[in-house]
Amino acid sequence: MTAFLQFMNDSGVVGWFILLTGVATLALVFERAKTLYFNYGLNVGEFSQRIHTLVLGKKIDEALILCSQMEHKPLAKAFKIILEKADRDNETIFQAHDIALSENMPHYTRRLHYISMLATVATLLGLLGTIHGLILSFKAVATADPALKQHLLANGISVSMYTTALGLAVAIPTMIFFSFLTSRQNQLMEQAQEKCSKLTELLTSSHIPQITKNSVFPDSVTVTSMMPPSPKAKSS
Repeated sequence: MTAFLQFMNDSGVVGWFILLTGVATLALVFERAKTLYFNYGLNVGEFSQRIHTLVLGKKIDEALILCSQMEHKPLAKAFKIILEKADRDNETIFQAHDIALSENMPHYTRRLHYISMLATVATLLGLLGTIHGLILSFKAVATADPALKQHLLANGISVSMYTTALGLAVAIPTMIFFSFLTSRQNQLMEQAQEKCSKLTELLTSSHIPQITKNSVFPDSVTVTSMMPPSPKAKSS
């Protein structure tokens, strides 16, 4: 602990700002990871299959109850919005599909872009610390007393190196975490779009009358319309 405090003191004010950036990044990464991997986690295949089974069985009320029980998950909430319009015409169902996606997709992307921003900020703060250390070094060479010149020069160089290292130590893991979380976000969004589209297709297709054998191959055919015209008709 003493060595860490000494390191931070040698880094100067910029080093403490980088540390605060790292703490904020860690808190944000933890919150987003917990949300995307646990709070929004769902066995998508099993859930959508249960909803489809209920819809095919004309049990829309039971499907809505199931979605309401899991409404804290964006996919279930989107399904509920679509199912509430299941008894309407196709155009209304398609509109409900669009509304469901527009309302629930932002849940997956919320606050994630700040992680990338903090990685950039940490890198730039490290660069700022480097410039600050070089300014201290040049100032020591130019104006310091010869007896203190070596000490001030070493202090300026240490500030440059420490802040650069600290900025990279925060930025590199942050970008790695951001990549994993972005991948998880995209996976959840793709699943939501696919499953909502399939549910919408199922609801709209259920309005189409079933095609029976009799409608395609009717039992009674008008024979007169298929018979050739009589010779008298030709002569006339």
